[in-house]
Amino acid sequence: FIYLFNSNITLGKNGVPVAENFRLEQSTIADTVQARQVRVKTLYLSVDPYMRCRMNEDTGSDYLRPWQLAEVADGGGIGVVEESRHDNFTKGDFVTSFTWPWQTVAILDGSLLQKLVPQLVNGRLSYFLGAAGITGLTALLGVREKGHVAAGANQTMVVSGAAGACGSLAGQIGHLEGCSRVVGIAGTDEKCSILVQEMGFDAAINYKKGDVAKQLRELCPGGVDVYFDNVGGDISDTVISQMNQNSHIILCGQISQYNKDVPYPPPLPPDIEKIQKERNITRERFLVLNYMDKQEASVLQLCQWIQEGKLKVRETVVEGLANIGAAFQSMMNGGNVGKQIVSVSK
Repeated sequence: FIYLFNSNITLGKNGVPVAENFRLEQSTIADTVQARQVRVKTLYLSVDPYMRCRMNEDTGSDYLRPWQLAEVADGGGIGVVEESRHDNFTKGDFVTSFTWPWQTVAILDGSLLQKLVPQLVNGRLSYFLGAAGITGLTALLGVREKGHVAAGANQTMVVSGAAGACGSLAGQIGHLEGCSRVVGIAGTDEKCSILVQEMGFDAAINYKKGDVAKQLRELCPGGVDVYFDNVGGDISDTVISQMNQNSHIILCGQISQYNKDVPYPPPLPPDIEKIQKERNITRERFLVLNYMDKQEASVLQLCQWIQEGKLKVRETVVEGLANIGAAFQSMMNGGNVGKQIVSVSK
C-alpha cells in the first residue's frame, strides 16, 4: 500500500490541510533488489509541522522538496530490512531515513539509510523519529546553539507549543542545561498538567483560557531570558513583549503561520519588532541541519538522558497507513501530546 499526495484536492499557499489531501492506493514494487539496494518493511512513520510547507510548490526552504501531486509522499520513517544487497545492512536490521516513502514495503537506496541500535532507547524504536531523532536534536541543539543557557545564571525559559514533539523536550532540556525556571504554553488543561506533573516544567499556561500576558507576568516575575518559539503569531508577540534585555529567541517553528502565504520566518508586527531591537533580543532562524557535525554526540546525549529517566518522552500513536492523513491533520490542529507517530506494521 502507498500513500499519495492527492492531485484531486488543491490546497494552495493559504489553506488548512485535510485528510482528503492524501489518498491510499495499492501498488506493486519490483521483484528484484538491485545492487546497493535494500528491501524494507515499514514499521513507523512520522508526521511533522514542516510537512505543511511541502504541500506548496514553493516550500519556502531550499532544503525542503515539495511533495509532487499524485506521487508517494515521504518523511521520517523506520523499518526492518527484509532483503539486502548493500554491504552495510543484513536481514533483520532496523533502519531509518529522513526521506522514507509512505508505503508499507519499499526498495530503497542503502546509502540513504542509517542503522539503528534499539538498546539505545530501551527498545522503543519509534523514539528515533522523536526524542532520539531529528526532533530531539532540534530541541537540544536549539537550546545549546541559540539559547545561550548558562548554569547558575538564574534564567527563565518559556516554551510555546510546549506539549508538542519538540516543545515537550525543549523545556526539559532547558532545565537539564541550567535554566532555573521553565514555563510552557499549551492549548488544554490536560496538556498543561502533563507538562508540570510528568515533564518537570515549573508551570504551564493554557493559552485558550484567561489573559496570557497577565499569567506570564505572574509566572515569570523576573521576565523571560530564553524563548523557545514553536508557534509564532499572537502568542509569540505576547512572550517577546516580556523578554529581558539581551535575551534570546530560539526560532524553531511558526506553526500558527504555516497555513498562510507569508515569508519564513514571518516578520514581527512593528511594535514587537521595536521591542526586539531596543532590548537587543536575538531572533535568528535555527535549522538543525546546519549542525549535523554534532549529530552523533547529541543523539548519544539524548539516549543517555532517556535511559536515565531524565528525559520523559510522550507519543501519540495512530495505527495504520490508511490513517496517516488524519494523523497529519490532527497534529496540525494540536491533537497530539508529544510526538505524532503512525504505526504501520508490527
